[in-house]
Amino acid sequence: MSKPRTPRGRSLVALVDLDGTVANYTKAVIEGLELLRGPEEEVILPAFGKEPPHIKNRVNLIRKVPGWWENLEPIPFGFKIVELLRKYGFTLHVLTKGPYKSTASWTEKVKWCRKYLPDAMVTITEDKGSVYGKILVDDHIPYVEDWLEFRPRGLVIMPAHPWNEGFEHPNVIRATEENLHEVEIRIVEVLEKSLSKEADED
Repeated sequence: MSKPRTPRGRSLVALVDLDGTVANYTKAVIEGLELLRGPEEEVILPAFGKEPPHIKNRVNLIRKVPGWWENLEPIPFGFKIVELLRKYGFTLHVLTKGPYKSTASWTEKVKWCRKYLPDAMVTITEDKGSVYGKILVDDHIPYVEDWLEFRPRGLVIMPAHPWNEGFEHPNVIRATEENLHEVEIRIVEVLEKSLSKEADED
């Protein structure tokens, strides 16, 4: 397959987060923590940086295992959203945050994308808010808020997880199997607005 690219002048860019959206980061961390848990220790789930220091250190150790990022399982529901974006002609850009202390993971993330999303360009960044797109698909509230600060008219599709339950914003739709049709309607709205704007500019 040829290298993906954005056609000149085309503005229909959809940014797709990797971990927790299309790649099952949480499941892999939980499995790794279970292997390291002592017989008398209680089960502690990952809490996105809010874990006790010793658990945070274990998570960092787990993520440094060669091949860990590359072998994350795909999330089927995330790919349903991706298919809707493809259906309506959006250019896919994977937008993922690169761990500051684990640059080797950056290479593994690219390998994952080449395997499962070969038609997408890949942007690994330390600041998601600065990256252009009409739509962002992301499960993590702080990244969503950062992006919307710079893209106040953008649409965010937020795959529903316990850690983003209750989050509300007029530009955000929490996506579930049950409301996928509503997600599709919002995608079409973005498409129609973009086409209307391009027609006005012509």
